[in-house]
Amino acid sequence: MASIEKRGANSWRLVVEAGYDANSKRIKRYKTIRVEDEALLRTTKKLRDYLNDELHKFKIEVEAGEYIAPEKMTFGAFVEEWRKKHGEKHLSPTVLDTYNSHLKNHILPVFGHLRVDQIKTIQIVNFFDQLKGKRSHTLSGTSRRYVYRVLRDILERAVEWKLIKSNPIAGVKKPEIDTKEREIFVEDELILMFQKLTDEPLKWRTFIELAVTTGMRRGELLAIDINKHLRWEKIDGEDTLFIDVRESVVKAAGQVIIKDLKTKKSRRSIAVTPEVVPLIQKLANEVRKNKLLLGEKWQGEERLLLFGQDNGLPTYPDTPLTWFSKFLKRHGMNHKKVTIHGLRHTYATYLLYKGYSLKEIQELLGHSNIRITGELYTHFLAEMNKRAAVAFSGLKKSVK
Repeated sequence: MASIEKRGANSWRLVVEAGYDANSKRIKRYKTIRVEDEALLRTTKKLRDYLNDELHKFKIEVEAGEYIAPEKMTFGAFVEEWRKKHGEKHLSPTVLDTYNSHLKNHILPVFGHLRVDQIKTIQIVNFFDQLKGKRSHTLSGTSRRYVYRVLRDILERAVEWKLIKSNPIAGVKKPEIDTKEREIFVEDELILMFQKLTDEPLKWRTFIELAVTTGMRRGELLAIDINKHLRWEKIDGEDTLFIDVRESVVKAAGQVIIKDLKTKKSRRSIAVTPEVVPLIQKLANEVRKNKLLLGEKWQGEERLLLFGQDNGLPTYPDTPLTWFSKFLKRHGMNHKKVTIHGLRHTYATYLLYKGYSLKEIQELLGHSNIRITGELYTHFLAEMNKRAAVAFSGLKKSVK
């Protein structure tokens, strides 16, 4: 059953029945329609046809399970609707996993109990101030910016689906990326690290040396397929090994999967430092031999992951983090909190010191635009500017 009820001079309520509840009581869904077009209000037939069309669309929406009842809906309840109607349909499993993590750990504990239409801009401002504050769960600027993205996107759907008239986060400034100097290894520390790596297992020695000499992300390294992603090319008459960065190992819905890199900038090719090439070749041969030895027990199918598990499946993304942390501690190099991602920053900073431009660094790192690169290395660029000013100060002082 569906019906139209007049509610005011220019408003009507649409009513659609949606079955029965546990007590055999009819479940009804309501939607208010307001007509602002004076010409339409004066034309009985056209007005009736318009209202019938709206009722028909509303009925389809209810029967398809796509209707969201706006009355007294909490933010937590809306997130469940958003997840089914938008998140699972339009976000990749890995992105949805990240959204869910930020929702569970940061957003829902603060906003979950509030009605969507009662969330105020000042509450969101205070929320981000708390995330930045000196508390045990203080987030980095990059993480706060991601939380901002999640909250903004969900509230945008609330506007789009007409639960709220405007997005309360629209008046909140996007959190800034931290510009303080990141923990990296300088040249002497890199030399020491390379020395200590010589006695480590070939897999992890190769992984770490590639990480610091290519700036590749952890997931990108774990996804290197010997047959698909390693390529030789002649450069200035010399054979050069390139890694075609096309995929990444990620965690999604509790599983480890390999996903394609979607953006043009993230899909790139990186030349391998000549001294690392023999390590890659030796490790690749070991992987091939291991596949032959395992025979039917091989689980990697046609993939030959350079840094995969012994059975051919992708290595769990946290495994390199654990190994590297233990390696640094074992060799007394844990005086700095340098992570595997910190090796990526080490790579970029080292090249900046060597005179590479910000644009070149952007291309090598696979950043979508140069603004991201600039924000990440603001501290270093400021230091360079200061050094340049001091250099010219000395030149000016020498002029008599």
